[in-house]
Amino acid sequence: MNKKIRGRAFVFGPNIDTDQIYPGRYLELTDPADVGKHAMEGADPSFAKEFKPGDIIVAATNFGCGSSREHAAVTLKAVEAGVIVAESFGRIFYRNAVNLGIPVLVCPGIRKIVNKGDILQVDLGTGRLTNETAGISAQAQPLSEYVMKILESGGIKPLIRSQFG
Repeated sequence: MNKKIRGRAFVFGPNIDTDQIYPGRYLELTDPADVGKHAMEGADPSFAKEFKPGDIIVAATNFGCGSSREHAAVTLKAVEAGVIVAESFGRIFYRNAVNLGIPVLVCPGIRKIVNKGDILQVDLGTGRLTNETAGISAQAQPLSEYVMKILESGGIKPLIRSQFG
């Protein structure tokens, strides 16, 4: 796992709920390629066409609030989000993302220093975020050793398999 992630920022406001991340009308889809086509559709219909693997989602407060459905995290894994950085997360979404191996960082005030299209570099090991476009840095809350272990394993299931397999 690469602990340094560099990509374009896709920026969202507060209270992006799981239905905006992955609209409920697509719940019957199971193929990751099909699921990914609808990522963030409720908040930005052009997202899935513009987003490239490794790009970075930046959001204000309460990203992933709403329902506990895992599909919201699944769709962001399907598009290969490099990292999701938000001022705060919905608790269940945060845990679903970690369990699927998607890095999520809490960084208060991040929306004030990032605009759509900015090039960001994020160091998962230290929590340091650099906006290369604006020449500004911020410090996110560092990930715990256990969360890093889950991410390095590719998710909670691969971690458990490695321990008991």
